[in-house]
Amino acid sequence: MSEETISLGTYLFERLHQEPIGLRSIFGVPGDFNLTLLDKIDDVKGLSWKGNANELNAAYSADGYSRVKGGIEQNSEKGGSGFAALVTTFGVGELSALNGIAGAYAEHVGLLHIVGIPSIAAQSKQLLLHHTLGNGDFTVFRKMSSFISQTTGFLSDPATAAGEIDRCIREAYINQRPSYLAFPSNMVEVEVPRSLLDTPIDVSIPKNEESEEDEVIERTLELIKSAKNPIILIDACCARHNSTLEASKLIELTNFRFALTPMAKGSKYIDEAHPNFTGIYVGSLSYPKVKEAVESSDLVLSLGAMLSDFNTGSFSYSYSTKNVVEFHSNYIKIRSAQYPNVRMKQTLQRLLKSSELKEAVKGFKPTAVVKDPFEVPEPGQKSISQQWLWYHLGEFLQKGDVIITETGTSSFGIVQTPYPPDALGISQVLWGSIGYSVGALFGAVTAAEEFSSRRTILFVGDGSLQLTVQEISSMIRNKNKPYIFVLNNDGYTIERLIHGENAGYNDIQPWKHQELLNTFGATDFESIKVSTLDEISKLFKDKDFAKADKIRLIEIMLPKMDAPQSLIKQAELSAKTNSE
Repeated sequence: MSEETISLGTYLFERLHQEPIGLRSIFGVPGDFNLTLLDKIDDVKGLSWKGNANELNAAYSADGYSRVKGGIEQNSEKGGSGFAALVTTFGVGELSALNGIAGAYAEHVGLLHIVGIPSIAAQSKQLLLHHTLGNGDFTVFRKMSSFISQTTGFLSDPATAAGEIDRCIREAYINQRPSYLAFPSNMVEVEVPRSLLDTPIDVSIPKNEESEEDEVIERTLELIKSAKNPIILIDACCARHNSTLEASKLIELTNFRFALTPMAKGSKYIDEAHPNFTGIYVGSLSYPKVKEAVESSDLVLSLGAMLSDFNTGSFSYSYSTKNVVEFHSNYIKIRSAQYPNVRMKQTLQRLLKSSELKEAVKGFKPTAVVKDPFEVPEPGQKSISQQWLWYHLGEFLQKGDVIITETGTSSFGIVQTPYPPDALGISQVLWGSIGYSVGALFGAVTAAEEFSSRRTILFVGDGSLQLTVQEISSMIRNKNKPYIFVLNNDGYTIERLIHGENAGYNDIQPWKHQELLNTFGATDFESIKVSTLDEISKLFKDKDFAKADKIRLIEIMLPKMDAPQSLIKQAELSAKTNSE
C-alpha cells in the first residue's frame, strides 16, 4: 500500500494551522506567481484567506495578528508566542511589504513572509519575466529581505522542501522575527508524505549553556540578597518572547516594585492595578515619582529591554546604581559582564524555583509606591483636549480590550491612561512607521475575534490615517467590528512639534471622515463626530456604544498644536538630536 501524500502547498498551510503555531487566517495580496499556492489554503479546514488592499498593509496586518495572538494566548508552557503569515508575489509584491516586515524585525514580531516566485525552470533559463529587473537575477529580492529576516528559505528540492518549511517557521517563532520563504510556482503540487504532519514542529527554545546559567543565577542572587530598594523594569521583549508570566511570578514572589516602559504597556499577565506598580518609565520624560522610584533603586532587574529613543526619552535613563541585571531574549548582562548563551525565559524559570531566592526575599517590604496625580483639566473647559482625552479614556476601556495607538499623540498620550486588567496594548514605538496602526488593526481585530471576544480599539491621527485607510474596506468585507477613533488635529502634529509648525509639508487635505465607512460599502456601521467635552463624556458612558456589535468610526476634533506633554518634550529632544 502506497504512502498517503499531500501537495507541498497544502503541507505549508497545514503546518501554519497546526499547533503549536495555530493560525486561523493568512494575510496577503494575490499575484500570478502565488495564485496556485493560495488555492491550497482551502484544503485546510479552519484556515481562511484574509486579502489585503496592498502588500504594505498585509505586513502590518500580520504584525498586528501576531501580537494579539501572542498577547492573549494563555498556554505559556506549550507555546504562547505570537505568530502570523502573509503571502505576496515576486518582486513588486514582496518589495511593497518590506517596510512592514522591517518593522516586525525591529520590534521582535514573529511571522512568516511567503513569496510566490517564478518556476525553477524559468529561473534557470534566466527568462526576462515581468516583475524582474530584466537582468536574469532572480535572487536579488531574497537578498534584500535577508537583512530584515531571521532566516530565508528557498524551496528547490522535493526531498528537503518540507524540512525547509519547518525550519523557517521554527526560526521565526523561536526568535520572534520574520522569516522569508521563497516558494516557486512549480513546487506547489510536489507531493510529500502526509505522515510528516504527525510530528508537530518543535518550537522549544534552545537550552541555556549550563555553566553560564549557573553563574548568572549565582550573581543575580548575590545582588538580590544585598539590595534594599530593588525594582523590576519590564520592557517589550519580555512580552514578545513570552516571558511575562515569569515576570508576573517574580513580582509576586519577591514583592519588589515594578515599572513598565511605553513598549511594554498592556503586556499579558502584567496588571497596572497591582499595588507594587510604580508607573511607566520613559527616562527624563517620566512622571517625577516614577522617575525617582526607578532611578533611586539600588538594583534594577531589567526584563527584555529595547532601548530606543522614543522608549527611553531619547536615551535619558539615569540609574543611580551600576547593579543592573539585563535579561534579554538570547543573552544576559550583569553589570559589565555578558553571557551570550543564556536566554531570559529559561533563566527566569530557574530563578523562580531557587530556594535561595525564596529565602532572600522572605518578609521583604518594598518602599511605598507614591503615584503622581493626574493634572485635572481646567474647570469650565468645553472643547476636547489631549489632556482630557487620555485622562478620561479609562472610563470607556474594559477588561481585556485590545488597544492600538498610532505613532504620535496617541502612543504618547496613552502612557498616562490606566489600563484595565488583561488589556493588551499595541504600538510601534521603535520602528514608528506612520499608518502602521490601521493595517495592524485588521490583523489585531481578526485575531481578537478568532481567539476571544475582546473589543479592539484604534486611536489614529487624521494624517496617519491617510497612508493606510484602504484597510478599513478589508475589515468591512470581513465583517470585523473595531472602534476607530480618528484624532482630527488638522495634519501631522508630531512632525509640527519636531520641525515646521507652519510648513506646508505638514499639512494634509481634510477628509470627510463621517463618510468613509459608507464609501467603503459598510452596511451595519456607526459614524460619530464629537467636538465638545459634553459630547465625548456622554459617548464614553453610553452602554449601547460600549457594545462591539458593529464597526464604528469616531472623529474627535482636537486643537491643531495640542499634544501630550511627554510628546512635546520628546519632540524637543528629537529636534536637538537631528541638529547635532
